[in-house]
Amino acid sequence: MSPLAMALYGALFLALLVGAHAELPGCKIRVTSKALELVKQEGLRFLEQELETITIPDLRGKEGHFYYNISEVKVTELQLTSSELDFQPQQELILQITNASLGLQFRRQLLYWFFYDGGYINASAEGVSIRTGLELSRDPTGRMKVSNVSCQASVSRMHAAFGGTFKKVYEFLSTFITSGMRFLLNQQICPVLYHAGTVLLNSLLDTMPVRSSVDDLVGIDYSLMKDPVASTSNLDMDFRGAFFPLTEKNWSLPNRAVEPQLQEEERMVYVAFSEFFFDSAMDSYFRAGALQLSLVGDKVPHDLDMLLRASYFGSIVLLSPAVIDSPLKLELRVLAPPRCTIKPAGTTISVTASVTIALVPPDQPEVQLSSMTMVRIPEWELLARGQGEMGCGSLIFRVSNILLPMYPQDARLSAKMALRGKALRTQLDLRRFRIYSNQSALESLALIPLQAPLKTLLQIGVMPMLNERTWRGVQIPLPEGINFVREVLTNHAGFLTIGADLHFAKGLREVIEKNRPADVKASTALPASTAAV
Repeated sequence: MSPLAMALYGALFLALLVGAHAELPGCKIRVTSKALELVKQEGLRFLEQELETITIPDLRGKEGHFYYNISEVKVTELQLTSSELDFQPQQELILQITNASLGLQFRRQLLYWFFYDGGYINASAEGVSIRTGLELSRDPTGRMKVSNVSCQASVSRMHAAFGGTFKKVYEFLSTFITSGMRFLLNQQICPVLYHAGTVLLNSLLDTMPVRSSVDDLVGIDYSLMKDPVASTSNLDMDFRGAFFPLTEKNWSLPNRAVEPQLQEEERMVYVAFSEFFFDSAMDSYFRAGALQLSLVGDKVPHDLDMLLRASYFGSIVLLSPAVIDSPLKLELRVLAPPRCTIKPAGTTISVTASVTIALVPPDQPEVQLSSMTMVRIPEWELLARGQGEMGCGSLIFRVSNILLPMYPQDARLSAKMALRGKALRTQLDLRRFRIYSNQSALESLALIPLQAPLKTLLQIGVMPMLNERTWRGVQIPLPEGINFVREVLTNHAGFLTIGADLHFAKGLREVIEKNRPADVKASTALPASTAAV
């Protein structure tokens, strides 16, 4: 084999090796060009307020025997007649403003020999053009940041309405004064935009969760896995999308799920979640000890208590009749982390759990009446668009060491998945649950007394526990003040997607002012101005 061929095979092997070990994202977000008009409208309002903070140094000069001083220059008005916001590869976001105008007011002072004149003058800057680009990247903590701001700004002409005793003199000097002011104004636009991008907009991006707690048991890691990728029509971001127990913050579940894919561009934003996203959540709750429930004494509903005592009356009499009036204990425990499988037809959750029924006499060992192991619940289907019926396959319970194959005659679970604001929520509801034996009709009759207790146990013990946590929801990584509206959920092979539009619940100025860092404008390193004079 030639050296060239060996080198090519070596490079291919290394590429495959790196690809095999590369971590896949559990969550992806795509912002499409349809969101840019909404973002531009809100962004321009913010930009207008920032440009009104421009401060221009005093302008002093001498022309012959005339001495002039222009001071206290303030921007009083900004009119934007034409603007465009676009995605651009490598640059991420480009804002282009053309033919805008600025209203200004300044104080004039003129000295000619022994004659002095002063007052305030209104002026306008016409033909203002601004082109600024925001580069987005991933910082060392996995947070999205504005890493650089490019800027070009120019003012084509200025006009000042001079008046007073020395009107003719000011008209003579106006060329010098307006040219100087135009030069100073050009020099101030880009530094203001640089500060707005690298300081103020970054304070907005700081409100996006990276590693945060979901509740008192688990947290979620939304760190960016690489820099955002821009095309001419969208901006794609890959997030780790992994839950973790708060007591084991360095623990991570290996991601062997299918990488979610985003192809649509009809809505403003799309979010995709892989099976790994949900598996890591269930695994984290399992490791945190949340997937277990114990009801003792008064915690067991009265009707269920009476039914279970009647069902196991014979076992109680045979085992220990002296404890017949002792408090009843129900214990449900998931034995292994549940697993999720997403298909176009629905979502499958596999669970292995045990149910223990016992009596708890005071100051005595527990008297176990029954222990059942639910070794498979293979097809709980959470249908596309968030709700639908659940079809269920076979269940196998181990009762008193005798293996009884049980098949649900009818089991239906309604599940509603919803996106509220920017929280992903799930509501589960057990509709019907029936069991029978395929061994004989006699065994089916013997199982009838257990059917109601098992269904009641799931309804009052398991479903509320699950819904209490799932309906709280988990926040999707969006900045504060921005919510999802008009959501549509779609299932795919190995992942699900949610398409939605965006809504500004709060203005950018409100959110930025709330999270604004100490004003470091004076100390912020500014790039060299690229203004055109």
